[in-house]
Amino acid sequence: MRFLQFFGLKFNPFRKEVPIEHLFASSAGTELRSRLEYLEATRGIGLVIGEPGVGKTTALRAYLKGLNPASYHICYFALSTLNVREFLNGLAVELGEAPAFQRVRTIHLIQQAIQAMFHERKTTPVIVLDEMHLASNAVFNELRLILNFEMDSHNPYILILAAQPPIRTILNLNSHLPLRQRIAVSCALQGLQEAEVDNYLSTRLAFAGSSDRIFQTQSISAIYSISSGLPRVVNSLATNCLIYACQQGERYVDEECVYQAANELKI
Repeated sequence: MRFLQFFGLKFNPFRKEVPIEHLFASSAGTELRSRLEYLEATRGIGLVIGEPGVGKTTALRAYLKGLNPASYHICYFALSTLNVREFLNGLAVELGEAPAFQRVRTIHLIQQAIQAMFHERKTTPVIVLDEMHLASNAVFNELRLILNFEMDSHNPYILILAAQPPIRTILNLNSHLPLRQRIAVSCALQGLQEAEVDNYLSTRLAFAGSSDRIFQTQSISAIYSISSGLPRVVNSLATNCLIYACQQGERYVDEECVYQAANELKI
């Protein structure tokens, strides 16, 4: 990619794959971590809501990476690709159990595995269910059955539900009231604030090997205005800004460059 050499970059600074230690610590991400740390202490259910591209999965990946594997057992599922049976079987396997032929028996095996892990091995299962806004009502009903431990006298697990905003409508259904009432922590993840975009861009550029201030002040405001601070859109737009500036032989990204790049991306 010619623009990398043009700007003296080792790699695309705005690519998706970024090591955990180089992720930008936004105020929203810090608040989410604080809520999840509280959930560690209380256990139970946490809800993480955010628009597409806001960085829910990335933030959760960073959080999970920091958990002590001796104390926490992580099970991650993207519900957009699983039906009820696949979810139950997959969770059973993640917890070290062989799924049973009967659905109810599999649920009991899951509950027993969670209890044994928590009480005997002193390890807390952390179950992360991503894309929950796409899950069927049947999956929500199964969760209600799975999480019924000793008449709710204790929580030997941490369950994190991650979803886009439509999850609110789903959880407001009367049939999901028992599950909604069990949610101990809720966090609506926001995008980057306008004041954070400058630091975000410079941090990513520095990670890729450039200390130059490539993005000018007005271009940063334009990027925020177009992207609404959503990291996924910021990354895509910033990459195309670099490509466009390189094509024009410009060493810096100005406001016009941002609008041209946005036009090419049709955003």
